[in-house]
Amino acid sequence: MWFQQTLILKARSRGFHLITDEVVNQLPALSQVQAGLLHLLLQHTSASLTLNENCDPSVRRDMERYFQTAMPDNEHYEHDAEGPDDMPAHIKSSTLGVSLMLPVKQGRLLLGTWQGIWLGEHRNHGGPRRIVATLQGETL
Repeated sequence: MWFQQTLILKARSRGFHLITDEVVNQLPALSQVQAGLLHLLLQHTSASLTLNENCDPSVRRDMERYFQTAMPDNEHYEHDAEGPDDMPAHIKSSTLGVSLMLPVKQGRLLLGTWQGIWLGEHRNHGGPRRIVATLQGETL
């Protein structure tokens, strides 16, 4: 079975956001997969996808502080037509990546106990985000 769908994520504030439930809830086909893979591709160049801590929100706040320090706004960037947060957002997106490949078994993502899917919103006003979800696997 192959299945593909574009997921729409609501606009979020700048920072890292746990989106596992939002992704899973938009993919009813996931429950039909006995064994397979879910590929997620974020269709944006100023945000990112990553797997990390799913329980303690202080990890997401610390991650945002780290990236703000490492790639601050208002540095001298040649690409600055879209505002001072744009070029740092592109760097963060390339550093973290925009895709994930996740195993699926018996209708569930096989994430570690403390793992969750994060959206890194690197713009002050990024707007809604789109993820192309491609699911391949044997059905139940």
